[in-house]
Amino acid sequence: MKKWVLAIVAACFSITAWAADPAYQEGVQYKRIAQPVPTTTGDGVVEVVEMFGYLCPHCNSFEPLLEHWKAQQADDVELVTIPVVFGRSWEPFARAFYVADLLGKVDETHKPMFDAIHLQRKRMRSEDDLAEFYADFGVEPDEFRKQYNSFAVNMKLKQGDSKARGYQIEGVPSMIVNGKYLVTAGSAGGHEQMLKVVDYLVNKERE
Repeated sequence: MKKWVLAIVAACFSITAWAADPAYQEGVQYKRIAQPVPTTTGDGVVEVVEMFGYLCPHCNSFEPLLEHWKAQQADDVELVTIPVVFGRSWEPFARAFYVADLLGKVDETHKPMFDAIHLQRKRMRSEDDLAEFYADFGVEPDEFRKQYNSFAVNMKLKQGDSKARGYQIEGVPSMIVNGKYLVTAGSAGGHEQMLKVVDYLVNKERE
């Protein structure tokens, strides 16, 4: 009888250990950043950064999953969104994002921008095209143009580029947990799995 009890306890322990450890491995599902990048959040808060680009179709597909994930997070997790500039055509959209950020319009315009590019197939190639888009959300075109080439936006672009280099970003969407760990769809095995790995790393940082 005692042997049966011990066997059952051992089996339960094995199942519990397996459930607690999803077998995510450093260098496989996620990468440790060689030189951690300082976070912008306060003590006791886990920073999760999403590096994205409006022109990226994968970022467009990922956005609904990320929004759902964000809504489920506790107060000790903060999502920071940073646009990546991989080429000249990406910069106007990064600038537009930072203008929206400065004017408090990101929540209102983020998904509509993805929809305009990937669903409605709108061609926004110039500052004027972007000013017209944001005008639909209450941003005066003159104010948009004023901010578009402002010192504040230029600084945010430089800071975003510095972060991207520090995180060693090679593609988007990419996610970074507390400036220490890089997760991509390629390493995790897909967009949904990517968020599961991020959850694992967030819990790891809480320990």
